[in-house]
Amino acid sequence: MKKLLIHGGRRLSGEVTIGGAKNSTVALIPASILSNTVVQFDSVPEILDVNNLQIILESMNVNSTFKSGELTIDPSHIIEADLPSTAIKSLRASYYFMGSLLGRFGRATVTFPGGDNIGPRPIDQHVKGFEALGAVVEYDEDTVRITAPNGLHGARIFLDMVSVGATINIILAAVRAEGQTILENSAKEPEIIDLATFLNNMGAKIRGAGTDTIRIDGVPELAAHNTHTIIPDRIEAGTYLAMAAAQGDGVLVKNIIPEHLDAYIAKMSEAGVKLDIREDSIYVPKTESLKAIKIKTAPFPGFATDLQQPITPLLTHATGESIIQETIYPERTRHIAELRKYGMDIEALTHGLIAIRPSKDFHGATVAAAEIRAGASLMIGALMADGVTTIKNAEHVLRGYDRLVWKISNLNGDIQIVDED
Repeated sequence: MKKLLIHGGRRLSGEVTIGGAKNSTVALIPASILSNTVVQFDSVPEILDVNNLQIILESMNVNSTFKSGELTIDPSHIIEADLPSTAIKSLRASYYFMGSLLGRFGRATVTFPGGDNIGPRPIDQHVKGFEALGAVVEYDEDTVRITAPNGLHGARIFLDMVSVGATINIILAAVRAEGQTILENSAKEPEIIDLATFLNNMGAKIRGAGTDTIRIDGVPELAAHNTHTIIPDRIEAGTYLAMAAAQGDGVLVKNIIPEHLDAYIAKMSEAGVKLDIREDSIYVPKTESLKAIKIKTAPFPGFATDLQQPITPLLTHATGESIIQETIYPERTRHIAELRKYGMDIEALTHGLIAIRPSKDFHGATVAAAEIRAGASLMIGALMADGVTTIKNAEHVLRGYDRLVWKISNLNGDIQIVDED
């Protein structure tokens, strides 16, 4: 186990370059096994999730190499094998192997995935999609067994709720099914467009990614020919924007697609952060004063649930009470009690409501990260607080943030990773 040690109170300045999107990467790597040829990605973030996905690939005789943001995967000698449960349980996105194995072999056996504990995230919509495509889904204790005895066929599928995971998994299974699949009420996230772009460049026929109706015409095989550049991570970008507004004297955040952050940028601007938005970067000057705002999380293009935690410490600087309503995962409030240890006046109310009141004179504390974005909020709070903060369970943060210590150190932050006692 690792922990982060942060000496807070230092003003941040300089520039930081955002890495490739974690939420794209963890879908693209499972998608790579649908190819008959070597797959190459660049702008791959250096995060623990990539290492765990490589372990899963290795168990299937799929060789991969990762260096300096470039990941090469060779699925040409893939075999069916039991996937390592430890790696599967370490990240929820491992469930994308359900769709990709089903698409490649017509069957999949996957242990129930792990990942962040942010409340119930059932896979019923994934199962509904697989069954519509002709699969049979069985459960054996903590294992899901999926087979397609008569092969996969196209179908019209309406998701009962907007689900990024189900949208991606159904695409992965349907892309090599016979006939056309029409997926309605699908998620619209940029990471889904990124996945569709990758698959289409290998010969898939996917239309409508980024809208609520996606059409997939199945093809018999896929083959990669070009390197796929992963889109910038909008959640990492939003985290650094909040960090810069909370504790910065002028920070340039580079490699951003501003349109992916429209709802977030609108709320930061409403709060009084004077953002200088450029073509592929955003400059955050020193923020002198803020006013209270109300935020309601929603599926893309709304305010992302993954950004409500990083923006929370910033809003302690605002005049008046800010309110966040978490509608996606109402139980995603485990960072609140930890932030209060710094002296922040934040309260978790009922039904996913969070109240943030003006407070100052924060002090270091020993806190624990319960999940990736909760850890990010604790990290921002630690940079704002005087004294030393210890963030335990740092693996949660390292799962989602590319070269974290190096980037914050380059902004004049004092941060290091140490082993737990």
